[in-house]
Parts: sequence; structure tokens; C-alpha cells
Amino acid sequence: MPLKYSHILWDWNGTLLNDSWLCVEVLNILLEEINKPPLNLERYRSKFSFPVIDFYKYLQFETDPKKFELISHKFINQYEERWLKECTLHAEVEDTLLKISDIGISQSILSAAHSSALEIGVSHFKIQNFFDRIIGTNNIYAEGKIENAKKWMKESMLKPEEILLIGDTSYDYEVAKAIGANCALIPNGHCSLERLRHLNAELVQNAPGILNLLKG
Repeated sequence: MPLKYSHILWDWNGTLLNDSWLCVEVLNILLEEINKPPLNLERYRSKFSFPVIDFYKYLQFETDPKKFELISHKFINQYEERWLKECTLHAEVEDTLLKISDIGISQSILSAAHSSALEIGVSHFKIQNFFDRIIGTNNIYAEGKIENAKKWMKESMLKPEEILLIGDTSYDYEVAKAIGANCALIPNGHCSLERLRHLNAELVQNAPGILNLLKG
């Protein structure tokens, strides 16, 4: 079977890892502390955005540098207390990764998560052997993904048309555009279908749906 791509670049949070619900729960704890109304998952998916500081402004957190650093640490601390115990991969992720590997397409992860947390998570779910590279950021503010993507492109020696970037947000689409790669989006993570459908990207309902995009 001729293949359309030679490499898959996966996002992590919301794409492979089912964690949007946990982000909502942690944010609601922090919102309660400042007497702001809670979020539900629908509203979260309709408003979540990058840079994350803009989303925090929308939620009415104080976002001067010191306050943003404080709230970012609070979020990360509470999230990391729970995610390895309570989060799972999305349905059929591991089977999809195996099928992609079996047909000869290499795979990597490119995430806005901190590198150390990303490595821990991938190892925890025992999927590290599927990936050539696991690329995270060096900060807790979800900053630097586009820069990391461009650096990875130079190091990989791949052509843009050989790469399919898979994510769950409009930001993933921006990352794909920045490196000239095609993009597929799965609307069961951190952004709603309504926000993704107007983008020039393939939409699939779940990880197994990616397999239909790989045929030449």
C-alpha cells in the first residue's frame, strides 16, 4: 500500500492523553479561590486558547508576571497530583500507534507540556517505544511549541509534505502551518468541533480515524 506520509507528529495533551476534563476540574478549584464562576467542559472547549495567558485573562485571573507565575504553578501542582492516577489515553490510541508503526511510518510527539512531565507520562503509559522523538518545552507556560517544531524539522531532514501533524486545537494547526506540514485534528480534546471545522485541516473523530488518512 503506497503511503501518503513517512512521519506522524503527535500532540500529547488532549490528542493522545484524555485530560481536558481534569484541566476543567483544576481550573474550577482555582476559580473558586477567586470567587469566579465555574467552567464546564463545553465552555472550556469553546474558549481555551494559546497563549495560555490569554485564556487565563478571559477567566479573570490576574495575569501580571508574578500573579501569572503563581497561578501557573498552582495549576501544574494540582494537575500533576492527579493526572497519572486518574487520566487515561484516549480510546484505541495504543492500537492506532501500533498499526501506524507496523505499516512503516515513524512517529514522534511534539507537545507544549514540560519535557520532564511528558517523558514521565509517555513512560507511565508504556508507549515510549513507538516514538523516535519526544519533544516538550522547558517551561510551565505552554510556550515554545512552534520554535521546537521548526528546530525538529531542521534536525529530521524530512520534507514538509512527508509529515502529518495530529492535534486537538487550532494552535496545533498553526504549528503545522509554521513547518509546512499537513494537519489532522481530533475534536475530543481541548477545542470544540465548532472551532476546528473552519480550519483547512482534516477532521477525524478519534485516533483510529487517522489510519484512513495515511493511504497514498
